Amino acid sequence: MHIPVMLDECLEGLMTDPSGIYVDGTLGNGGHSAAILEQLEEGGRLIGFDRDLDAIERVNKKLKTGDGKRVELIHDNYANMAAQLDRLGIDQVQGLLLDLGVSSLQLDRSERGFSFQNDGPIDMRMDQTRGQTAAELVNTAEESELAHIIYRYGEDHASRRIARAIVEARAKVTIETTAQLAGIVERAKGGRKGKKIHPATKTFQALRMEVNDELASIEQVLEQMVARVAKGGRIAVLTFHSLEDRLVKHFFNRHGPREESLQQGGVRRIYEEPPVKWVWKKMKMASTEEQSINPRSRSAKLRVVEIGT
Repeated sequence: MHIPVMLDECLEGLMTDPSGIYVDGTLGNGGHSAAILEQLEEGGRLIGFDRDLDAIERVNKKLKTGDGKRVELIHDNYANMAAQLDRLGIDQVQGLLLDLGVSSLQLDRSERGFSFQNDGPIDMRMDQTRGQTAAELVNTAEESELAHIIYRYGEDHASRRIARAIVEARAKVTIETTAQLAGIVERAKGGRKGKKIHPATKTFQALRMEVNDELASIEQVLEQMVARVAKGGRIAVLTFHSLEDRLVKHFFNRHGPREESLQQGGVRRIYEEPPVKWVWKKMKMASTEEQSINPRSRSAKLRVVEIGT
């Protein structure tokens, strides 16, 4: 069963006007969207995005969206959010929620190739209708490029060794399945040696992030939407690893006013437009109880900002 991560905290941080327009940039299985919809009053509207066509179809059935006046579901990368809102004639929204990373439903389906728990083709595309698969990347990229991807997005210091092992393996046979790839990485790193985390975990994460251009997409949607959320509205972002969290934190810190002393006396406030303020000084994490029920929530970090200070 798919459980939406930190549902109560997300709603508390996000919802400021029940008659406003809210955007869920990552529908997944629709848990957050359904909860937002329940809190909306007459005139309120929900716009949902997902790159995964399966998610759009699944959530459409779950929410029974009807004529699209109250709910609009869009099959697209959230990096294109501003253009899609323009198409709908929406200039500003009251809030934006981004639940980043891979959904448990995607991980559980072996044919999607996100996980090596069940053997399947190495796809890893969040949108299976377009783009390069991870298999194509693994079998064609230069050794130096693979090493760079694994080091940058997986933060794995064995990246060069892993890349070399992949190139040597594919010279003998095409790497087609998640089990093949996981085995190559495991051997390159010298086996599990009693570790709980599989040696290929970081490599799979890195390839997924490269195939889906995830960090660039996050940067794009934040750049677009920080100016499209109404004053007093909020942006809530759930991240699941350090690269995402660092990007989100630094982006909003640039928009957070800070004081600089002037040589002639006095101070001035410096910030990128529009200014934002943190709703909570520290990020929120899932409770111990939630972490025990939903393991996916263990690495989750929730940061929320309000537009205009």
